Amino acid sequence: MTLTCLIPAWNEAARIGGVLTAAVGHPLIGRTLVIDDGSTDGTGDIARAAGVEVLRTPGNLGKTRALVMGLGRVTDGHVLLLDADLTGLSPGAITRLVQPVLSGRAYASLSLRGNAPRTWRAIGLDYITGERVLPAALILPHLDDFARLPRFGFEVYLNRLLIAAGQPVAVVGWPEVASPSKASKTGSLGAGLRADARMMRDIFRTIGPRECLAQITALRRLRAAA
Repeated sequence: MTLTCLIPAWNEAARIGGVLTAAVGHPLIGRTLVIDDGSTDGTGDIARAAGVEVLRTPGNLGKTRALVMGLGRVTDGHVLLLDADLTGLSPGAITRLVQPVLSGRAYASLSLRGNAPRTWRAIGLDYITGERVLPAALILPHLDDFARLPRFGFEVYLNRLLIAAGQPVAVVGWPEVASPSKASKTGSLGAGLRADARMMRDIFRTIGPRECLAQITALRRLRAAA
């Protein structure tokens, strides 16, 4: 399986090093590309020093458009999507996420991080996780559609495509991996809550609350047997 790892990053100099340590040199990853989304803190420099390709966006475009630019550099195979702010990520965790797809047990896989919201952990699914493995062929025909989405519409639009494909989706537990809250990244509770509100606004602009619930139900139905 040809696997390209895409890591969108905006001002993640303090955190991206740990993600790159897990990804760079991983035996299942053929290529790693960091999409530096207009960072001002040297994120791109850290990525280049780690020996990976860096694609710099013209300004801060948001996660969705940054990923569209990165996906424009992919032609075939499978894609591993990783957020740049993960803590506790290891090569073994990446292997566990890739393995269900590599073995043919699942068409795609989604992570379930240890600090995912309690509700997501209770139902065994984080439907907006940023860590996924999936065929490039699922996404590439739809890049123009993705480019028209809001900043945080990528994952839920991708869910539409996964559900339409109707193939098994593995949910891989990552109890040791965490993603920092927006409050901790912005430095204040108020700023973090506003960032969360903007994210949810973009999600609902993309699919609406009713489809969110429908996606959760559909993805749980497609979940591959452990």
